[in-house]
Amino acid sequence: MYQIKKIIVCLDQSEMDKTLVKFATFIAKSNQSKKIYFTNIIRNLSIPKDVLAEFPNLIDNMVEERKSQMKQVVKENQDPDFNISTAFIVREGQLSKKVLKLANEKSADLILVGKKTSIPGSGVISQRLARRASCSLLIVPENSQPKVKKILVPSDFSDYSKDALEEAIEITEKNDGKSEIVCQNVYSVPSGYHFTGKSYEEFSEIMLMHAQVNYKKFIRKIDTKGHTITPLYTRDEDDDPVVDILNKAKEIEASIIIIGAKGRTAATALFIGSLAERLIQINNKVPLLVTRPKGKNAGIIEYILEI
Repeated sequence: MYQIKKIIVCLDQSEMDKTLVKFATFIAKSNQSKKIYFTNIIRNLSIPKDVLAEFPNLIDNMVEERKSQMKQVVKENQDPDFNISTAFIVREGQLSKKVLKLANEKSADLILVGKKTSIPGSGVISQRLARRASCSLLIVPENSQPKVKKILVPSDFSDYSKDALEEAIEITEKNDGKSEIVCQNVYSVPSGYHFTGKSYEEFSEIMLMHAQVNYKKFIRKIDTKGHTITPLYTRDEDDDPVVDILNKAKEIEASIIIIGAKGRTAATALFIGSLAERLIQINNKVPLLVTRPKGKNAGIIEYILEI
């Protein structure tokens, strides 16, 4: 996986900003990143022309005020001993469009956004960013703590699952091998199993065996760099693998969930995968990293048309 050199952090003047600044510092320190862009997007301003004529510095003053507030929250929540180049960017417009445009301009490696459940404020539209960003996206629920003690990687043994597991291995490398990686496969018993003459439990064993064989093939393609990967197989009983993933994350006290974005070509760029889509929707407890090989999102065509 590529090194995270440039990080975009989406602030919105809420309590969520403190958590995001701490996460950004944690990530930048472990990756020896070069720059963090703290950004705030002001929603479209509808200020009459006659008002602007009377107060020509109104918008400039508003922008400077936002930048001052951002600088203050960063100063209060960033490790004072950590020195990294920072920039403070305030723009006007639609949230996801402006963040995507900024990520493209700065050739960002990671976008960092918050996920709110109780904190007031608009936040940032994570799903839209995950679909269209040309880099990875980290979604941080409120009150999360920046740590990587246990990493949960849901896997269907595909190429994008490979991306996610390689990212987990890279994180473990940077954490001096102190992170524990759990690779979870959620399998199910097909509804027509009874036509085979097998019982539900018998066919469940067959599906489990196939999952174990596929994992062995999958892991042979990956350089684990000497780190232990713990495979975990979960039988889906309610046709909702995301619930199984989140339950397992809670059970093992996962620090982060890492999943690969499905889109890798022009035809699939806007489809990050139903699993990732639903994880983004309903997960509000565990930081979620949606990985995408930098520059691989051919959805840039739609992005250009929409900006």
